[in-house]
Amino acid sequence: MTESPVGNWSYPTTVKFGAGRIKELADHCKAVGIFKPLLVTDPGLAGLPMIADAFVSLEKAGVPAVIFSKLKSNPVAQNVEDGVAALRSGKHDGVIAWGGGSGLDTGKVIAFMAGQKRPMWDFEDIGDWWTRADPDGIAPVIAVPTTAGTGSETGRAGVITDETTHTKKVIFHPKMMPRIVIADPELTVGLPPHLTAATGMDAFAHCLEAYCAPGYHPYADGIAVEGMRLVKEYLERAVADGKDIEARAHMLAASQMGSTAFQKGLGAIHSLSHPVGAVLDTHHGLTNAVAMPYVLKFNRDAIAERIARLARYLGLARADFDGFLDWVLQLRQRLQIPQTFADLGVKEDMLDRFAEMAAVDPTAGGNPVKAGVPEMRKMYDAALNGRL
Repeated sequence: MTESPVGNWSYPTTVKFGAGRIKELADHCKAVGIFKPLLVTDPGLAGLPMIADAFVSLEKAGVPAVIFSKLKSNPVAQNVEDGVAALRSGKHDGVIAWGGGSGLDTGKVIAFMAGQKRPMWDFEDIGDWWTRADPDGIAPVIAVPTTAGTGSETGRAGVITDETTHTKKVIFHPKMMPRIVIADPELTVGLPPHLTAATGMDAFAHCLEAYCAPGYHPYADGIAVEGMRLVKEYLERAVADGKDIEARAHMLAASQMGSTAFQKGLGAIHSLSHPVGAVLDTHHGLTNAVAMPYVLKFNRDAIAERIARLARYLGLARADFDGFLDWVLQLRQRLQIPQTFADLGVKEDMLDRFAEMAAVDPTAGGNPVKAGVPEMRKMYDAALNGRL
C-alpha cells in the first residue's frame, strides 16, 4: 500500500479517516447541530493556509466560524476561561477543536465548560466528580487532529495546567468525547521531523503504559499492541519523509489507538513527565520519551512476561524484556530523542518537589509497581543521570 487508508469508524466515536476528508468539515458541523462554530487552535496553526481554507469552505456552506487561539503549548486555566468567554460572547453553538494536544484539549474543555456554573477544577478526574456537571451545558465538538501523538480527539478528558500549583490536572466527563473526528493525514504533513518524532513517541507511550497497566482489559491490550506495531513500522518513515502519506495515516491511527487504550490506565512515564512539563513547559511527548526506559527498568519484575509477548508480536530479534528495552533505546537514538532529564533542563534540586508531585499525579495509580514519593524520586534520579 502506498496511499492513505480510508475508513468510517464508530470506535470510540465517529471517525472520518482518510486523506482529503477535511473537505467534509461543514457537512459534519451541520450534522451535529453546529452552525456558528468557535474554532479553537494554537497560535502556530492559526495563520496557516489549512485554517484559512477551512474558514472559506465553512463560510461558503453557511457555517461561519470565529477563531480562538490564545493558548499555550501546555494549556492553562486562563486559556480555558478566555475561550469560554469568547464562546459565550459570540453566541457560538459548538467548537471545532483543531491541532495537537493543546488545541484539542483546550477546545474540548471550553465546550465542556460552556454551560457549567461551577469552577473548572470541580470537575477534575477524581472519583465521581464528573457527575457534578450539567450534561446539557456541554457544547458539541468536532475534532481535527494535526499531530499523531496525544490522540485527544478520541478521548473524554482534557489536561490543563493549574498555574497556582504548577500541576497538570485532568478534566473529565463522558460527554467531552468529540461527536465526530476528521482524521485527515494530509493535515499532519507539515509537522517538522523533531515534532513528528516527539508526538509519535507520545502515541507509543500511551499504548505501552496502557498495555502494562494492571487489571483485566483485553480490548485495550489488543488495541495497544497493534498501535505499537504501527509506530514501529511507520514512525521512522514519517520522520524521514514528512510527505509519506501512508506513514502519516498509520501514525494518526496509532495515536487514536493509544488514547482509546489508555482508558485502562497510564503509569509512571506520565507521572514523571507531568511535573516536568508543568514547571519547565517541555513538550509532553518528548518528556515521555525521555522517561520511558527508566520507568521500564523500574517496572521490570512486574512486566517482563508481558513485554516478552509484546516483543514477539513486534517481531524483535530478541523477544524478551532486554531485547525490547534495547530496541526502545535504539529507536530513541535514531529519532534523536534526548537521553536524560538533564537534557530537558531538569536540575538536581528540583527532584524532591517533582517526586512529591508525581506521586499524587492521577496516572500514578496505574503503574504496575506501586510508586510513592521514594520510588518516584529514585526514577527521577536515574532519568537525570542516565542510569539504567
